Amino acid sequence: MQPLLALSGAIDRLNEYVGRFLLWTVLVLTLLSAGNTLMRYGFNYSSNAYLEIQWYLYSLVFLGAAGYTLKHNAHVRIDLVFGRLTRRRQAWVDVFGFVFMMFPVCILIAWYGWEFFMEAWRTHEISADAGGLVRWPVKLVIPVAFGLLVLQGVSELIKRVGFLRGALAEETEHRTDVDEHREAIEATHARSAETGGDRT
Repeated sequence: MQPLLALSGAIDRLNEYVGRFLLWTVLVLTLLSAGNTLMRYGFNYSSNAYLEIQWYLYSLVFLGAAGYTLKHNAHVRIDLVFGRLTRRRQAWVDVFGFVFMMFPVCILIAWYGWEFFMEAWRTHEISADAGGLVRWPVKLVIPVAFGLLVLQGVSELIKRVGFLRGALAEETEHRTDVDEHREAIEATHARSAETGGDRT
């Protein structure tokens, strides 16, 4: 189990680096968007190339950070039952979801996304808009992003299995930012209650 946990740690570090890089991409995207707006409405100048770079970066951020988001358990969940389950049952639900739902869909998208990219690469596809950009870089984002998401899914699966087999302690198993945020809120409420109790 230890080699698998080491692999999980390496995948976590990879997606952490990717996510932190994309944080800076958000800044670049914000400045570019503001610049495009200023040039268009302030100087009556517009460029299709700049506009396309803007949506290329949007694609990079929102697809490329999917693995980072999964690592931090920050994807949206519609949780009617999951939160009421024990940690072990939650782990089993995650294992089922990764193996039978996430992996098949993401691998399929990555596979066809690679073909999508290769077709754009072979044909040297260029935007139909005047002054537009080549298309293959943004299409490459699809297989790479879903590949990183699959890798992070493998890491999360290893951690869940490790927890179920007792190789990871319960308190360290897939602890998330959401868990820490919830516990911080609960601790704040508890302190407020204690303070209020002292005043009375």
